Amino acid sequence: MDHLTEYIENQIWLLEYPVRFGGMDLFGRTTIIRLESGELIIHDPCKITNSVKRQIDEIGAVRYIIAPGYYHHLFVTDFQKSYPNAETFLCPGLERKRPDIKFEWILGNKPDHRWEDTVDQIMVHGTKYIWEVAFFHKPSKTLILVDLLENIGDDYRHKAGLLLRFWWKIIFRMWNNPKAAPEYQMGWGNKEIVKSALQKILAWDAERAIIAHGENMEEHVSETLARAWKKVLNT
Repeated sequence: MDHLTEYIENQIWLLEYPVRFGGMDLFGRTTIIRLESGELIIHDPCKITNSVKRQIDEIGAVRYIIAPGYYHHLFVTDFQKSYPNAETFLCPGLERKRPDIKFEWILGNKPDHRWEDTVDQIMVHGTKYIWEVAFFHKPSKTLILVDLLENIGDDYRHKAGLLLRFWWKIIFRMWNNPKAAPEYQMGWGNKEIVKSALQKILAWDAERAIIAHGENMEEHVSETLARAWKKVLNT
């Protein structure tokens, strides 16, 4: 689990990491983006080990640490300890949920000027229980999400425990049926605000999607997103 995979040649690397949530064994996914400057963005930090740090340092210099969603913050401090000169960006709301995390910036609807040529972003808020900031790697047309889409089913590469199968198959009908995380479905909140952000994401017209939980998507991305978000988009 501590081996980086090159996803987009010389630009994006991925690393899956285990996480336990609600009694279920899940996996998250760290995305590492190298900017033209050679500096790195660490999106959704994992638990860092000597092996992970060595592989990252071979790619470039860690400059930015991003906690992109309300439930994706567990290992921010691990990276901060290993890279004390990196700047930390938090999804809005995390500054209250995790007051122990020191940070420089709160993420918003506009990308930082230092990565705006490579990465775009939009904040998805107005929902009741969960917020996140979606990112788009422009050169490769890669969408990067954490909880706005989860894709777990028969092709899931990890062993899905009984509890996960029960919730995904019986309760949320998400097995082989990509949808937003249950926390979104339980409270979409102000749908007009949410709809505006989702439409911006769809307008990016991504060719692939990196997601935190489940299998990444390499085709039919826009169609899958529109189907997953139809309850909001059709309002």
